[in-house]
Amino acid sequence: MPRRTQRARHAHPVRRTTRRPRVALAAAALALAGAAGCGSTPGSEGAAGGGGADAIGVVAAFYPLEHAVREIGGDRVRVTGLTKPGAEPHDLEMTPKDVAAVTESRLAVYEKGMQPALDKAISDQGLQQAFDVSGPADLSLSEPEGAGHEGHDHGTEAGATDPHFWLDPIRYQKVAQAIATRLGEVDPDHKAEYDRNAQRFVADLGALDAEFTAGLARCASDDLVTSHAAFAYLADRYGLHQVPIAGLEPDAEPDPARLAQISRFVRTNKVGTIYTETLATPAVAKTVAGETGAKMAVLDPIEGLTDSSQGSTYLEIMRANLAALKKGQGCS
Repeated sequence: MPRRTQRARHAHPVRRTTRRPRVALAAAALALAGAAGCGSTPGSEGAAGGGGADAIGVVAAFYPLEHAVREIGGDRVRVTGLTKPGAEPHDLEMTPKDVAAVTESRLAVYEKGMQPALDKAISDQGLQQAFDVSGPADLSLSEPEGAGHEGHDHGTEAGATDPHFWLDPIRYQKVAQAIATRLGEVDPDHKAEYDRNAQRFVADLGALDAEFTAGLARCASDDLVTSHAAFAYLADRYGLHQVPIAGLEPDAEPDPARLAQISRFVRTNKVGTIYTETLATPAVAKTVAGETGAKMAVLDPIEGLTDSSQGSTYLEIMRANLAALKKGQGCS
């Protein structure tokens, strides 16, 4: 059947999230000297790992960036992930230990606009080793019009830029290549190794893209009704039409008018599946499903790993997402 392109594309000016950081960074900065001198490994507890004694220290802001750095850096990097497993990346609170980890790293990989507390720490410290991936990620899609909130400050303006580029394997490829280039600049002695690892990772992502393209080529429905607006890049890449119940913030609560609008859309377009996710409450999606008779399924935005994740790596979870989509959208 003919595909509709993602209706949200360029619908609004690109704007960044404005969620207020919940940490007094001045106090964190004052604590840097003590944190640096204690002799312990900086960063979130349990998040560091990999690399030998001569490995370079790299901080990654949240799971998809951490995964890419590990795949590309291999044993040459010692990675510290700032967002703990099971935590919502948007809600990152920078502790003095976290600020020390970023400050002392050889490279800090982050996405500007995704985690305001981290953005502020990088700006306040004037860190030259910080690498923002938003450029190679091509953050060109916005929150769809109408995915509004009850008028409360949930931290995201309507029409704000969607940060979830990694759900499009092609955009993720470009970010991986950019990370490899930056690692080669930081550690030129091992540039060839980073490039080889990146080529392998890019090939894996290319194979994943081919699987999605084939798996979603013939579907009974291209309307993708999700609990929040995290899937614009996936939808745009594979010819789906994202219809989010709420906006970009996973904890945003849609107003009653929005719920009624979504329920009408589901009935009118005979949508059979409503997708919820791992790091957000399914309550709102359950409400719509209950009112319309639609089934529920999990579509993971892969912002982080949890005990309920349908896999232990990005590739495994993306393939679980593909299986859920093929069943939920009636693909053959």
